[in-house]
Amino acid sequence: MNRFRYFVENQIFGVCARMGEKLNFPASSIRRYFIYATFMTFGSPIVLYLVLAFWMEMRQNWRRHNSPTFWEL
Repeated sequence: MNRFRYFVENQIFGVCARMGEKLNFPASSIRRYFIYATFMTFGSPIVLYLVLAFWMEMRQNWRRHNSPTFWEL
């Protein structure tokens, strides 16, 4: 089961895991509340999730661009 969880976290942007790290809250609880909120509001939190995933990717690329490694110089 842990293998599946790690696979899903890596493949689905890791937004809930990252929020859990920042808020010092278990990622499984964040995922559960996200699922509840998605069903209660007919899917609107999915847009928020995609925006957060996009923001995380842009931030990672921006950091990589500002501090390139030896091989990228």
